[in-house]
Amino acid sequence: MKRNNISILLAIFLVVLAAAARIFNAQLHVANFVPIAAIALFSGAVINDRRVLAFLIPLMGQFLADVYFQLFTNTPGFYSIPGQLLNYGALIAVTGLGVSMKQPKALTTLAYLFGASTLFFLVSNFGYFLEGWNGYSFAGLGKTYLDGIPFYKYTLAGDLVGGILLFGGFFMVQNELIKKAEKVKA
Repeated sequence: MKRNNISILLAIFLVVLAAAARIFNAQLHVANFVPIAAIALFSGAVINDRRVLAFLIPLMGQFLADVYFQLFTNTPGFYSIPGQLLNYGALIAVTGLGVSMKQPKALTTLAYLFGASTLFFLVSNFGYFLEGWNGYSFAGLGKTYLDGIPFYKYTLAGDLVGGILLFGGFFMVQNELIKKAEKVKA
């Protein structure tokens, strides 16, 4: 199968995975245990032959889940404009982080996953701050990030689990395909 076709199939799978993970997680009631930043990081690192597609994957997954929430649940899929834009912007930034990965190795990937979760946490919580819930002061900003810490641990856990499965699974399949190709050549 051509590399472009594999990228497109992988992209479709990741978009569906991102949307499904957010929707399924809402049923579990574990706040932020969704590997959305891991999917963004993975698409940036792996789908490097189609950069536009790599950036669209997490955005489309997030958007599809937002539409589902808006139309079929009591959870608002679309909320404040600053918060929404910063969440989508955080996914773009995390995908850019993935693009900067050279050869993903185990420890490097873990460090990038930690960085992706942290970047998403910082940017998305800044959107919450801009909504003014804690006031527009340095103390309000501090309180916003402090209030977000319990959610961050689930974000980090979800991204680590999702990232390990995505990167690990992808490279295991890739290695198996290389072994089969070498056997065919021999």
